[in-house]
Amino acid sequence: MAKARPIKGLSPDMRFGDAAARTVRVRAQELIDHSEGVLDTSSIQRVHAMRVASRRLRAVLEIHRACFPPELFKPVLREVKDLADALGARRDPDVQLASIEEFAAALGAGEQAGIALFADRLRAEQEEGNRVLADALARMRHSDLPARLQELADSATTPEPAVEDVSAEAPESPAAESVDVSAEVPGVPVAGPADASAEVPDVPAAEPADASAEVPDVPAAEPTDVSAEVPDAPATGPWEGRPALWDLPAQPAAGPAATPLGERPPRPPRPPRPAPARPDADPATGTDLAPAPTRTGLLRVLRRSR
Repeated sequence: MAKARPIKGLSPDMRFGDAAARTVRVRAQELIDHSEGVLDTSSIQRVHAMRVASRRLRAVLEIHRACFPPELFKPVLREVKDLADALGARRDPDVQLASIEEFAAALGAGEQAGIALFADRLRAEQEEGNRVLADALARMRHSDLPARLQELADSATTPEPAVEDVSAEAPESPAAESVDVSAEVPGVPVAGPADASAEVPDVPAAEPADASAEVPDVPAAEPTDVSAEVPDAPATGPWEGRPALWDLPAQPAAGPAATPLGERPPRPPRPPRPAPARPDADPATGTDLAPAPTRTGLLRVLRRSR
């Protein structure tokens, strides 16, 4: 089996799309190179090498499916699968023929006739597989599969944006001349510093006022006797002559007697249960209305109980 060609420039730091483009280009070129002389039935290793290359290319396309546009990816993948199937139809009888020839070399002359008959059937299958492979190769050349694989690889890469030269597009503007402001604005005499002492006269400081002379002393007011103004009023109304609430004697608490701590209160007595009503009793008096058992009835009961 032919070894896979190394992919130069592939590194883990590059973009996934760039890695897909590099890998597809190398695997597609392998497939095209192994197609030379693949229809020659005398050399079965060429078919094997091209079939392995087609399987590698198919695996690479399916792994990097997300990097390609669907309208370009799906037709290319379908054609690569058809080519791999055609190579398999040719490869199977090649392997069987090689095994039969090796087996026939170890047999005697008596068994060669049967082996030759079986080998002729395998050669017919080989010719049919070779015809199927020739049709697949013709379709590959007609659809220009190598160019489409190259276009698919280019679609996975992202071109770098071009850097525009701003200095070449923008013309240089002449520098503006400096304007002499002193020539346009007439000179204004600069005022000197103002003499604050000449404009603001000295103001004599005011003497402090004597507060004791203006505010006379106010004598303190004597406390008022409230008890003299408000006499005691006698109690009047419907409660006159009755003792106050706090003068009443303590009343015993109503309800059941208190139970000492840790003891359960006694249960109240249960009411007597009424006697169940008998179905053969008089509802008014409660007497038995059933007739007294006879001797014949007792004998029947005894017989049934045996």
